[in-house]
Amino acid sequence: MTHKCLCSDKYSNENAVKNPHLAGLENDYLYHIALDTETMNLVEAFGDTKFVCMGGSPKKMYMFAKYIMEEIGHKLPFGTKLLDISEKGDRYSMYKVGPVISVNHGMGCPTIGILLNELIKLMYYAKCKNPVFFRLGTCGSIGSKPGTVIISEDACDGMLQKEYSIPVLGKLLTRSTELDKQLWQELKSLSLPDDEFEVISGTTMCTNDFYEGQARADGAFCDYTVEDQINYLKSLQRKNIVNIEMESTAFAAFTKAAGIKSGVICLSVQDVLEGDEISVPKEVMDKWQARPQILVARYIKQHLD
Repeated sequence: MTHKCLCSDKYSNENAVKNPHLAGLENDYLYHIALDTETMNLVEAFGDTKFVCMGGSPKKMYMFAKYIMEEIGHKLPFGTKLLDISEKGDRYSMYKVGPVISVNHGMGCPTIGILLNELIKLMYYAKCKNPVFFRLGTCGSIGSKPGTVIISEDACDGMLQKEYSIPVLGKLLTRSTELDKQLWQELKSLSLPDDEFEVISGTTMCTNDFYEGQARADGAFCDYTVEDQINYLKSLQRKNIVNIEMESTAFAAFTKAAGIKSGVICLSVQDVLEGDEISVPKEVMDKWQARPQILVARYIKQHLD
């Protein structure tokens, strides 16, 4: 049995949380990001947040924090350095650079789902006005060369359903994975002719597994032929599925449910039609990681007050 979650299309702080029980809490401890409502002034610390950018690894999001600090001209007080706000939580690394939060989300929907719950509550408690969330990720592309930047128009699960489902009280709760059309179109328009990379868009497939779930033939288990694999991947391509990763359905579903405008921008690290192994040299990969960040930085700079 399934039931649909009704979501507002209005982007406002008032619609950020959909939990009447929060009003009865004396202290809401955002356990995994090491913040709370009783001992911290979240409005003072986070109330000016306009953009929340997240990606898989702590190192990448630390580097993004440094990059966006330079791009928006934010200056730290003399003698200080970037602080990992969530270090005591020992789960995520989070930095705040002026109106921008940079935080890592780990791998997979469960990990990003935990983070999103607590970030959405943080936006609510801090009284943030119309924040925009971004996922800066990596992916396997279907038919596009490594190094391509791929913007998600929407996201589907491994069964090709454009929804995210979790069992709740023994029933399947299903949420839409629609992404903001105006946002992904604007992100795509920020690509410049002299950029060293191509930008494409389409549907992103989000899987619960890196190996069999993504039709790889190089995991510990595989019960299909390479021919089966390629035929399946080509069938995805015909459905305008342009890339595969592991977080977009949860990201899209939770942000839409909260009425938060959001976008997914990924770097392709391999064309899955050309093989399973990721063979891009590390020094090249490190350089490519900046590509999705460039588009997001352009968006942020255009929308700063």
